Amino acid sequence: MRLYIWALKLTSFCMKQLLFLLLLVGPALAQAQTVKNGAIVIGQVDSLRSTVLNEQRKVWVSMPASASFSTLAKQRYPVVYLLDGASHFAYTADIIQRLSAATSSVFPEMIVVGITNTQRTRDLTTSRPTSVEDMSAEELKTAGGAENFTAFIEKELIPYIEAHYPASAHRTLIGHSFGGLLVMNTLVHHATLFENYVALDPSMWWDGGKLLQEVHEAFAQPRFQGRTLFVASANTTGLDSVLAAKDPSVDGQHTRAKWKLRQDLARNKSNGLRSAYRYYPTDTHSLVTVDATYDALRYIFQSYMLSPAEYSTIFADKPIEAAAKLVAHYQRVSARVGYPVLPPEPLVTRMGYNLLPKSGQAPNALALFQLNLQNYPASPSAHAAMGYYYEAQKQPDLAIASYTRSLQLKETPALRKRLDQLQAKK
Repeated sequence: MRLYIWALKLTSFCMKQLLFLLLLVGPALAQAQTVKNGAIVIGQVDSLRSTVLNEQRKVWVSMPASASFSTLAKQRYPVVYLLDGASHFAYTADIIQRLSAATSSVFPEMIVVGITNTQRTRDLTTSRPTSVEDMSAEELKTAGGAENFTAFIEKELIPYIEAHYPASAHRTLIGHSFGGLLVMNTLVHHATLFENYVALDPSMWWDGGKLLQEVHEAFAQPRFQGRTLFVASANTTGLDSVLAAKDPSVDGQHTRAKWKLRQDLARNKSNGLRSAYRYYPTDTHSLVTVDATYDALRYIFQSYMLSPAEYSTIFADKPIEAAAKLVAHYQRVSARVGYPVLPPEPLVTRMGYNLLPKSGQAPNALALFQLNLQNYPASPSAHAAMGYYYEAQKQPDLAIASYTRSLQLKETPALRKRLDQLQAKK
């Protein structure tokens, strides 16, 4: 709550300047959605032919807003691979978009790849039991294809995404229910394939808890250095722990299996795995996904965001030091996550606007706007912000040059009007 209040205060400091920027260059800085033929588009459908699975596979892809700037081709983004993509794509993409563009820049911009299903039970389950409550013998015939599906992800999907999109090698796998089972199987048997694993109410009960034993043995070994696991557990049975311990149904088995998983996480603290297990007492198996996805991403990227203390320290610095301290923070973040992380453009812009009206802080603001131009040379908003700085400093020639460059990158009526007004005064 304190962090939320701090973010609100920060927003109020610079709202007037931020609104000015949005009027000049439009909302591209803050959102990745586009409108086409009267429809709001949050991503695109792509597909590839899988030799491993012997079928055509569709994926839904959501791109960061900043990826639309063509000369940023060298910038690479972490990727979230999302199982049951059709069910979880929209809210996952929205969470990432909103929290990467927010004033506090909670986590980085990311590409979201939603993997849609063809035969869900076949692809996401780890073995083939003889019988399962409420599942037909026909459905069970194809079960147990998790390793084959993981081979598709590793050998075909990931190379395809990294060849066709600006994807970095920093990867997160998110799965719910059977998808969570696949997440745990991948962590145990292919730990280096992803940096981060998110298992949302995973079906660890499957086939008598066979994977649980493999988890138990694997977690006792120190081979998970640099990996992060977040496990979300829903209130599946609605029963207290005593009754749940005796419940013979699949729901009861599901609950007890998650208890065992929690015990293994608690007893193995020296295997290199950074982990969190969170129980959601008011969420059912179906409802847990939204809150837990948000919590998981916050946990994974908790070092990404500037803390209120760090932000205050930057604002207390002498001129020019704010940009340097910001760069130093994201260098530490880069070392933590294992790929280069640039200070987010929206955050740097807001900080610059916040500093500009303060007495003696114009050089500090200038350093921040210059940092954005260095990191995002093809961003129209970065050039517009620099133009605003020069205009505020009563340097119309430099303001005109910056606005002109912004308009070359993206024609915006409000900014064009502003430029015409400046030129008319000369």
